[in-house]
Amino acid sequence: MTPTFTLPSWFTPNLVAGMQRGIEKEGLRMQPDGYSAKTFHPAKLGSKLTHPYITTDYSENLLELITDPMPSIKEALDMLRDLHVLVHRSLENDELMWPLSMPCMTSDTDSDIPLADYGSSNIGKLKTLYRSGLGVRYGRKMQTIAGLHYNLSVGDDLFGAWQRAEGAEDLSAFKNDKYLALIRNFKRLTPLVLYLLGASPAVCGTFVSGREHHLIPLGTTCSYHQPNGTSLRMGKLGYTNSVQEDLDIRYNHLDEYIQGLRKAIGTPYADFQNIGVDDADGTPIQINSHILQIENEYYSPIRPKQTTQGSETPTQALAARGIAYVEFRAIDLDPYSDIGITVATACFLEILALYCLLTDSPYLMPEEEKRLNQNIDTVVNHGRQAGITITTDLGEQNLHDWIVHHLTQMQVIADAFDAHHGGNEYRTALTMMQGKATNTDFTLSAQIIADSHRVGGTWALGKLLAQKHHRELLSHALSCADEARFDEIAQNSLVEQARLEAADTMSFYEYIQAYR
Repeated sequence: MTPTFTLPSWFTPNLVAGMQRGIEKEGLRMQPDGYSAKTFHPAKLGSKLTHPYITTDYSENLLELITDPMPSIKEALDMLRDLHVLVHRSLENDELMWPLSMPCMTSDTDSDIPLADYGSSNIGKLKTLYRSGLGVRYGRKMQTIAGLHYNLSVGDDLFGAWQRAEGAEDLSAFKNDKYLALIRNFKRLTPLVLYLLGASPAVCGTFVSGREHHLIPLGTTCSYHQPNGTSLRMGKLGYTNSVQEDLDIRYNHLDEYIQGLRKAIGTPYADFQNIGVDDADGTPIQINSHILQIENEYYSPIRPKQTTQGSETPTQALAARGIAYVEFRAIDLDPYSDIGITVATACFLEILALYCLLTDSPYLMPEEEKRLNQNIDTVVNHGRQAGITITTDLGEQNLHDWIVHHLTQMQVIADAFDAHHGGNEYRTALTMMQGKATNTDFTLSAQIIADSHRVGGTWALGKLLAQKHHRELLSHALSCADEARFDEIAQNSLVEQARLEAADTMSFYEYIQAYR
């Protein structure tokens, strides 16, 4: 095993005070019969193109809720709950929010998965075209999978203390290097995340109809599962694709990462060229025929991020101002939580982030990357199997022993968080995770399989939980000030969309030719 982790001598608990966290949470609207909703985005929520907090992801029925960056977990989850209350109040026709990452029932074809419609502005049509491209490349069904992104920034007080201790000159370059080190270590520890937080061990039968798969029926229901699976969302059936497996995008230097991503956007790909960029009538169906249409098409369990300004692309923002925060993307929705995430999960992710940041992080090269991908595949499909092993730099290791080892190492970080914040939420979260590591029955994925058997399938479980969350969220009251504020934001978003639509001076065809 690796040497015992100790906190560096310059570190004091108050240095966690500057951390900010924000959450992006996706979720499908569904009809009472279990099929995904066919209706448009609820009008009272405003414009999904310009609303800062409530939008849609791939499909018209796949909502995405975005919080502000917050100084505490409580404030971030409180805002996320307020956004859920607004959504649940806006639902009509007895619609519900599906609580699981893998989608509720869809038809056997992609025909009933409507692309998100962002209106008639060129920028809105470009967003829809990007989604059309994803559909023709990978099929629309894959795009209806939902997840949760946990965005975390570390304060300059911590980086400043560290920079002084190391005698580094440029704070911005120092932060970039340390954030990339965090990312490399998170990639090494992704199997731990999938085992502890994975909550998609089963799928509705409609999701795999017509596809090759290795899942087996779950009892006599129309669900399929991997008996010891953890997070099918993060595996071959989920939001991954073989096209990107050979992309050599590295996380050792920021310039190298940016160049790798830009190269993929500029490189044509034969299969996508065969599809064509326009259909037979000359209507655009994908932005381009390159490996990636845009940077966001690159799928990774974690991303370096910088807030974009104006029409900047993500890599332009990174090149101009460096890394501002990291986006943890390997997180399934927790179907037992009405907002898809619990305080314990949030606390654990922050402990893990600091552990990844403060632990030695060698450069990550393609050979190791390949091994890490095999580990992910193992844990996705067999993570709860007794005696299962993964390959580390020390050779084959028992997965559950490896997880217990790293969780034990994190104890001093949980102590530091609680020393600063008061209370014991971080230590409690870590203890919960240690329980899951030593007893597979305590994992979310095991609970979902057990409950699916008990109630008659994954779909039945999802509907029960959806109804429960709906009742709970409708019982929450918003303050008068929040009601008025969110109402004003929704109205302003509609005005802003109309302004964008009125400001266009060229046709979309001219716009997309210029963009290409």
